[in-house]
Amino acid sequence: MEYLTTLKTLHMVATVLLLASGLALAVLTWRKRSAGPAITLQRPWLFVWLLMGVSLVSMPFTGWWLVHLIGWPLGQTWILGSSVIYTVAALAWFWLVVRLNRLRLGGTGSAKFTLALAVVSLVGFVAIAGLMGAKPV
Repeated sequence: MEYLTTLKTLHMVATVLLLASGLALAVLTWRKRSAGPAITLQRPWLFVWLLMGVSLVSMPFTGWWLVHLIGWPLGQTWILGSSVIYTVAALAWFWLVVRLNRLRLGGTGSAKFTLALAVVSLVGFVAIAGLMGAKPV
């Protein structure tokens, strides 16, 4: 049973790190919005982006492992729904990183679309955290 608790803790830590890192980047971007989007990918914040990426990649594996250990069927609606939401939110996050990197290198783009990608990603991950907390089994 200790193994299950450790895995749950790891999964929750990855979720908290992802959401906290996203919040930190959002606050930084809001405070330095006059400097442009390039500020969010500079060297000190690269660690935060990498931390978010590692958390994002680890969550499906730890989540599947938890479902497997607990014995829940993968066909439950809340598990399938969270998988679909995760896919959309993760793709939006990856697209956001690519877009911000292009803006950092001097490219042009719509700030509204960049904000929309960030909002889709944030809402998706918060919804998944809510589903994880509620677990409507």
